[in-house]
Amino acid sequence: MASVEIKQVVKDFGPTKVLRGVDVKIEDGAFCVLVGPSGCGKSTLLRLIAGLEEISSGDILIGDRVVNSVPPKDRDIAMVFQNYALYPHMTVAQNMGFSLKLAGQSKAEMASRVKEAAQILGLDALLERYPRQLSGGQRQRVAMGRAIVRNPQVFLFDEPLSNLDAKLRVQMRAEIKELHLRLKTTAIYVTHDQIEAMTMADQIVVMHDGVIEQIGAPLELYDRPANPFVASFIGSPAMNLLEAEIQDSRAIVFKGQTQWAAPAMKAANAPGPKAIRLGIRPEHLQLCSPDQSQALRGRIAVIEPTGADTLVHMKSDAGDLVAVFRERHAFAVGETIGLCTDPALLHVFDASNGRRLNADINDGL
Repeated sequence: MASVEIKQVVKDFGPTKVLRGVDVKIEDGAFCVLVGPSGCGKSTLLRLIAGLEEISSGDILIGDRVVNSVPPKDRDIAMVFQNYALYPHMTVAQNMGFSLKLAGQSKAEMASRVKEAAQILGLDALLERYPRQLSGGQRQRVAMGRAIVRNPQVFLFDEPLSNLDAKLRVQMRAEIKELHLRLKTTAIYVTHDQIEAMTMADQIVVMHDGVIEQIGAPLELYDRPANPFVASFIGSPAMNLLEAEIQDSRAIVFKGQTQWAAPAMKAANAPGPKAIRLGIRPEHLQLCSPDQSQALRGRIAVIEPTGADTLVHMKSDAGDLVAVFRERHAFAVGETIGLCTDPALLHVFDASNGRRLNADINDGL
């Protein structure tokens, strides 16, 4: 096992800047997820770590070794691809052991490692089958088995679950997490699915337009997003972001003159009116009478019952928003309801630069 450190890494494809000075340290044995929308640079960063692309500037270290010029086969990493990349004419056992054969391992060593990996992944009964005889989930296990037999310092996963159906994705992400807990090998996992990131990661790296927006544990990013992008990207349904104004760090005023009490603000923020983007998680909105002075009035546009929860999409003077209710309510489209919340659950961002204005735990407020 080994740590991975990316230092001021830049990657350009001609005039196009894909990565713009990325810095991240992944501790030995950690499960790190790179997450972000398509085109943010996460897969490019993974390919740079693997050695499949050359960096434009900066350094990549695996353990204490700078690997900028080290060929992929000598980096002691193993990669699991989105499309499995199995050889159709080889059996499961042959696919899993092929890298060991190329490395000149003995037949006995190959058989031992393949058997051990097959037991870990529940592939014992499938070793003589061919890829065409396997389900999507079984093929993905074979791809992971091929990586496990190499006993690498670092596992790299490039959106490995995107070709699976929804039910199988849930099952496989649990299996990958369990596998990491057993092997304790450093893992770097790329996905655009923030649910995968939240459920699997020890450390999440949120990327956007070639830069890192925030790094932290899943619940840290969920509870304390650094800016509106992270706030809206992490969480499903996404955080509501509403246009408002904060007055003297005490009251939040919406366009319709509805007022909510403000959460504690950072001491460095000067009092006075300031345009903000107010973030509130859908599950943190509560019903109240629309006639109350502190109620934000919303007209129901769409109702989505999911079974356990009901998602209610509304239009208000502050903008469109979504609320999630666990209780059953007899809502009707076109109805106007009132919404209130606990000020401590609000997220306040400067409208001009996206900077978080809330007081943090260590601010002493």
